[in-house]
Amino acid sequence: MQNLIKRREGLLRQLTATGDFIKGSINCVCGTCGRAYCICPKQSDKKAYRLTYKDSQQKTQIVYIPKKRLQKMRRLIANYARIRTLIQKIIQTNIALFRKE
Repeated sequence: MQNLIKRREGLLRQLTATGDFIKGSINCVCGTCGRAYCICPKQSDKKAYRLTYKDSQQKTQIVYIPKKRLQKMRRLIANYARIRTLIQKIIQTNIALFRKE
């Protein structure tokens, strides 16, 4: 039982140390027409990046990402994936603790 409590405390520490996070995905679109799979006769070298996510009413929202902030956005999305994994481990640990009580 003590092992499970220590494990949960460690997971909670990792959760708080993860930092900022964002849920969503990054899409690259044509800078000329804005379509994801551009078939324009004049394909541009310009690429635009967008964050796509669902709001509280499950409506898709799109936010433009400047190229210079793309790496930070990717890091925030990776942090969200890490947090989801940690939360699942905490849930499993709490269930194991509940069964031992």
